[in-house]
Amino acid sequence: MRKSKHLLPLLLSILLLTQTLAKSIPSLADDELEWTEEDDEEFESLLAIDDSEESKGGSTTSEPQLLRKAQKIVTDLNNDNARRVVEENELVMLLGYAPWDKKSAALMPRFAQAATELREMGSPVVMAKVDAERYPKVASLYMIKGYPTLLLFVNGTSVRYGGGITGDEILIWVRKKTGVPVTRLSSEDSAKQFLKKYKKYAIGFFENYEGPESEAFAKVAAANNETQFVATDKFEIAKFLYPQVSSNENFVGLVKPENDKFEKFEGKFEEGEILDFVEKKKFPLVSVLTEENSGWIYSSRIQIQVFIFEEQDYFEVDKPFIEDVARKFKTKVMFIYVDSTEEDLAKPFFSLYGTEPDDTLVTAFDNRNHSKHLMEKKLTKANLEEFCLALEQGIVPPYLKSEPVPKEKGLIEKVVSKNFEAAVLESPENVFLEVYAEQCVECGATTKVVEKAAKHFEGTSNLKFARIDASLNEHPKLETNNYPALFFYPAGEKSNPLKVSKKSSVEDVINFVNEKIRQGEETQADKKDEL
Repeated sequence: MRKSKHLLPLLLSILLLTQTLAKSIPSLADDELEWTEEDDEEFESLLAIDDSEESKGGSTTSEPQLLRKAQKIVTDLNNDNARRVVEENELVMLLGYAPWDKKSAALMPRFAQAATELREMGSPVVMAKVDAERYPKVASLYMIKGYPTLLLFVNGTSVRYGGGITGDEILIWVRKKTGVPVTRLSSEDSAKQFLKKYKKYAIGFFENYEGPESEAFAKVAAANNETQFVATDKFEIAKFLYPQVSSNENFVGLVKPENDKFEKFEGKFEEGEILDFVEKKKFPLVSVLTEENSGWIYSSRIQIQVFIFEEQDYFEVDKPFIEDVARKFKTKVMFIYVDSTEEDLAKPFFSLYGTEPDDTLVTAFDNRNHSKHLMEKKLTKANLEEFCLALEQGIVPPYLKSEPVPKEKGLIEKVVSKNFEAAVLESPENVFLEVYAEQCVECGATTKVVEKAAKHFEGTSNLKFARIDASLNEHPKLETNNYPALFFYPAGEKSNPLKVSKKSSVEDVINFVNEKIRQGEETQADKKDEL
C-alpha cells in the first residue's frame, strides 16, 4: 500500500456524481467576503494598501480594485428599483447572492471582473446584483432560491446561466448570449492582445466572413457555452493564431494550452460536425477533476469516461504513458485524473464502488448503457490500453458492488451481490427477502418484524428468509431505491417477486407467507393433475 506524502486537510464529503446536465456553482473560497454597503470602509482600507503596492511598481489588478470598479458599474437592486431596472433595459445580467455564502464570496470578484471588461468593451449589458436575503421580495420575483444565482434577462425574460465560474468564462457566456458569439480580428495588434487573454479558443478562417461555413461556425459559437470563438478573414492573422494553417482555404481549428495544443477540424463544414468537434476536442488528453470543472466533465459528449485515482506524486510518474493511451482513444474515451487524497472529490467514487483509497484505482462509466466498470489489473500502459479497448467494444462486464460471500447461514440468510443469483433467483425454495441500508432509519423496526416471522417459520420446508444490505451490494435484478423493502420470491416464479408492505406487522407477514405457500402448493398440485 502506498503511503501518503501529503498532509492535506480532509474536507466534508460531497456527492459530485450527479449524472445530469444541471450544474451548480461550487465554493471556491475559504474565507467569507460580504459585499454590502457596510463594507465600504473595509474595502477602502484594502484598496489603500493595494494602491500603495501599485505605486511601488505592482501592476496586477487585485480583487479589491475589481470590487471598487464594480461598485461604480454594477447596479444594486432593491425592492424599489428591481422591476424598473430589469424591464427598462434590453439586457441585464443579475447576480443573486447572500452575504454569508462562501460561494457568493468567491464569485463576487469574478463577476466584477466580467462587469469591468464588458464596460470597457462598450457592451450594452447592465450588470446588477441583489442581496437575496436582504431583499427577499426581489429574490422571490426572479425565483432566486439558491446562492449564488446568475440570470440573464433579455427584454425582461430570464435565461438561466449555463457558463463557467471564472471571470473570463462569465464574460464569454454573456457575450455569446447577447449577440457577440465570435470575436473578429483584423490586425496583428488585436491578435496579440487576444493571445494575452485567451489560451484556449476555436478559430475560424473565412474569406470576407461569408459563406455557409462561416455561418455554421457562428451558430456553433452561439451554442457553445464555454469556449472563446475567434474568426479572421486574413491569412496572416490566422497563421499567427494557428501556426499550422497552410493554405487560403476555409479553416476551423481548436487551440488548447497543453500537449496536443493544435486540433484541426477535418469534417464537413456543417453546424453539427463542427459542434461535435469542439465539444469532444476541447478537453486535454487527461483532465484533472476539480469542483469548478466537474459539471463540464460529467456532461461531456464523450460517452466513455475513465477515472484514474492516484496520489499526485504517483500520477506525475504515470502521466506520460496515460497520455499516450489517451491519445489513441481521442474523442472515444475521456480520461480524468482524481487526486485520491482530495476526499471531497474522491470519496463519493470510493463509496460508489465500495472501495478504499489504499492504492491506485481505475474506474469507468459508459454512458451508452449507464454502466460502471472497474479495472481489476494493475495500472500499466498495456493494461490501461486493453481496458479502454474492451470498454470501446462493450465487452467489459459491469461492476457490481458486493460484500464477501458469507461462509455461514443463520436463521435469516445473509445475501450479497455475488451470490444473489444462487441464493435467491436460482433457489428452489420460496424466499422472503428483506432489503435494507445501513443509513436507513426505519429499517430497524422492519428487521425486528422479519426476525420474529423467521423464527415462527423456523424448520418449514420450502421456505427461507434472507436479507441484503443494498448500500453495500448491487444487482441489476434488485431494483429498489426505497428502504426498507420486502419481497417474496415464489418457488418457480422468481422472475416476478411480490412486494410486501414495509408497514406489515408480524401477523401480516405470517398470514401473507402462509397464503402464498398454500397457493404455490395448489398450483403445483393442479399441474400434476393435468399431467
